Amino acid sequence: MSHDDFPTDRPAVVTCGLPYANGDLHIGHLRTYVGGDVYSRALERLGQETAFVSGSDIHGTPVAVNAEQEGVSPEDFALDWHERYAETFPKFNVEFDNYGHTHDETNVELTQELVRDLDEAGHLYEKEIMVAYDPVDDQYLPDRYVEGTCPYCGAHARGDECDEGCQRHLEPGEIEEPESTITGNPAEYRERTHKFFAVSEFADYLSAFLDRLEGTPNARNQPREWIEQGLQDWCITRDMDWGVDYPGENPQDLVLYVWVDAPIEYIASTKQFSERVGPDAFDWETAWKEGASEEFPEGGEIVHVIGRDIIQHHTIFWPAMLEATDHAEPRAVMASGFVTLDGKGFSTSRDRAVWADEYLEEGFHPDPLRYYLATNGGFQQDVDFSWEKFAERVNTELVGTVGNFLYRSLLFAHRNYDDGPDADAPSNDVAARIDEAVEDVTAAVNDYSVRALGDAVTDLARFGNEYIQRNEPWKLVDEEPEEAEQVIYDCVALAKAIAVLFEPLAPEKSERLWDQLGEPGSVHDATVEAAGEAPAGDLSEPTELFEQIEDERVEALNEKLEARVAESENGDDDDDENGDGNDDGDATGDTDMTDIEPLSDDRISFDEFQELDLRVGRIEEADGIEGADDLVKLTVDLGAESRTIVAGLKQLHDVDDLPDTKVIVLANMEKAELFGVESNGMVLAAGEEADLLTTYEDAGPGTKVK
Repeated sequence: MSHDDFPTDRPAVVTCGLPYANGDLHIGHLRTYVGGDVYSRALERLGQETAFVSGSDIHGTPVAVNAEQEGVSPEDFALDWHERYAETFPKFNVEFDNYGHTHDETNVELTQELVRDLDEAGHLYEKEIMVAYDPVDDQYLPDRYVEGTCPYCGAHARGDECDEGCQRHLEPGEIEEPESTITGNPAEYRERTHKFFAVSEFADYLSAFLDRLEGTPNARNQPREWIEQGLQDWCITRDMDWGVDYPGENPQDLVLYVWVDAPIEYIASTKQFSERVGPDAFDWETAWKEGASEEFPEGGEIVHVIGRDIIQHHTIFWPAMLEATDHAEPRAVMASGFVTLDGKGFSTSRDRAVWADEYLEEGFHPDPLRYYLATNGGFQQDVDFSWEKFAERVNTELVGTVGNFLYRSLLFAHRNYDDGPDADAPSNDVAARIDEAVEDVTAAVNDYSVRALGDAVTDLARFGNEYIQRNEPWKLVDEEPEEAEQVIYDCVALAKAIAVLFEPLAPEKSERLWDQLGEPGSVHDATVEAAGEAPAGDLSEPTELFEQIEDERVEALNEKLEARVAESENGDDDDDENGDGNDDGDATGDTDMTDIEPLSDDRISFDEFQELDLRVGRIEEADGIEGADDLVKLTVDLGAESRTIVAGLKQLHDVDDLPDTKVIVLANMEKAELFGVESNGMVLAAGEEADLLTTYEDAGPGTKVK
């Protein structure tokens, strides 16, 4: 791993969290996979050697239970879902270089080998623990068969994770007031011998690792709190039959916890890809093993794309396992926000979701959804899906901006120039604008921003629309034919650059554009250098790339969705609210949000609102406060003066990134002293992730918010 800007000479591996083989995929799941595919393709556009891998997580208790209910073996049940996923992803142009599963021979062997290495290095030990037991049903209960109260925050929690509260990982025996999710019986704790991984020994390493880690700020900041609170060693075995057997002596027939074998599938899937294409094309050992290559002894560039609720697994447990077994550490973790529906979390039990198959059955092309999921908000932010918002983005940006420029310019070129417009080179301002777009794409890759990748293309198309409108070649074609030809040549050059740079987000539409431009080969093989190269000029008659979504269509889609949700919510509400079943691993991290807090019925008068002095501010300096886990001391420019304000942002934002950020400040907040620092105002933010409120355009510091 390096920290050089992409592209580097090292092999890169981009992974997506493993979907749990226990149910249909919805567009909330797709956000992670589309994001990973977009990022992987963008790396390849820069010329980075890249493998994009994932697989299905098919072990765990829910698979065993659901298989028994259907009268099939757990393996057959899980593999059926695995095959469905393998068929679904390509339909959305998510093209993994290898898509495996956790029960295949490669992963089982690598998992047992890695666990043996942990044991031989002295990182594993046995311990008697209290395991939940149902005395009425006479069975031990794996952690996902237990629910109760989180011992840390008091929220209702699953046996292995406080999914509704602090999201902390819970060890067997920690949950209070346990109940069996199978029978509803109160559970009791009984002693059992299990294997533990001494994660606590790696606290110093993990703290330094987080300092090095790139990606989204939530992936760096959230785990620091767990380290500061003191890491607990990790129980890596379970009392059940379906899973990877613990290697070596195993008198109690324990299997490994799914979060041991699930991330190892990243390595196994890369190995399978390497074995298929040959190590000269891609060497999995150089990418994953420290010391496997003399040229790159620290390994390759590993980038994990996950949901935010599995940050702990990818920034605490997984890097500790890699460090303990001489594997390369991840360079970056990109943790996405959730997708909601009209402000509420997706729910599979209530059928409150837009399903992947449903989207395609409605006749929509996959690329507009890819664009919407990738560019609608920052990757770590929650995205609210509605058919209205989807249609607005498609109609305004894909049809009105990108599609409009491409169709009008290429149609004019095709009708007026048989062999394409001819010029020596693009005009200087157009060539410079293409170079700027390439720089924007490169910066977006190095900022881990799939949204900025889309913005770079739509901004380039917007420039193209302004350019053709400003120069009006239809007026020049008779009076100034050479000038008109130069303008249209410039537009074709811009179209070629758009085809190259838009490929990560809209691969199928970009290939179609490439063909319309008469370019040789495939756009999927083109790197960013091709964006600035002269167009081939052998144009075919263009067709419009994107289709307008009419209001009537949106209304019909809304009616269908609302009717389905209403029918389901009038039925049995006893299922899982979170929409992930009772999955036992779900390495996608796409567990679903609880409903948004209802609006308050308490009202304030306009005069009371006027008493709030809300101002635009600009953060000048930001420093963590010693001894405070969450607090940051900010110096904020409010126009007339600078204020010191204390804000609880340390865990949720990269403190070094805060200077120059515009914020909204409640300026007439009473002063308060926090950890010895006087706070003179309040910075406003939304939600648990402290999404900072800012301005859309150019309001300067001190501007009053009305």
